Amino acid sequence: MKTSGGTTAQKRRAGEAAAALVEDRMVVGLGTGSTAAHAIRAIGERVADGLDVRGVPTSFDTRRRAREAGIPLAALDEVVGPDAPGIDLAIDGADQVADGQLIKGGGAAHCREKIVDSAADRFVVVADPSKEVPTLEHPVPVAVHPDAWTVVSEAVRAAGGEPALREASAKDGPVVTDNGNLVLDCDFGDIAEPASLATTLSRTAGVVEHGLFVDLADAVYVGTDDGVRRTEL
Repeated sequence: MKTSGGTTAQKRRAGEAAAALVEDRMVVGLGTGSTAAHAIRAIGERVADGLDVRGVPTSFDTRRRAREAGIPLAALDEVVGPDAPGIDLAIDGADQVADGQLIKGGGAAHCREKIVDSAADRFVVVADPSKEVPTLEHPVPVAVHPDAWTVVSEAVRAAGGEPALREASAKDGPVVTDNGNLVLDCDFGDIAEPASLATTLSRTAGVVEHGLFVDLADAVYVGTDDGVRRTEL
């Protein structure tokens, strides 16, 4: 369930503004999606000019984009752990943003995205104005073990949601994530208490990861028609 909205120029402004935060010798988490792609391109241009960074990709698509941009890459276990440098900054997009809380997973990469974004010292969200809402209400992507999708579906219904198995657009059958999981898009309507719902989903057996990113973002950069609106959280 990829999301759309906003203009290319708005997304570019947000991505480039976040890319400007990258400093020499940083380890940077590279998000997935159309707005994060602008940040990757901008970082690659700075690498070509001599910037010394390493990127940690959050998906196969991001890894491909980063390599094309000339960004040196590192695996997560190379930069997080004892005596490792850690991730200084993560730059990633969102499907919806409400008061700093996020729904992600339109590109089915939210499991790796959450791991990298939560491990970073600073996580900056890049978005266009169409992603901003007063209350989260986008269907929540839930990555599930392939054998558990019916079990998780029943648990989602019991929690007041309506699950739909995400179908692939260019192949027969469901979407399969980079990690080999299936994705349920779970419609809960208005999500008044995202933290509570996140806890419920995390406790459900068979759920690998869900797309509610609660209290993880440190800043939100929204590209507009004439600049970037920056909100520190």
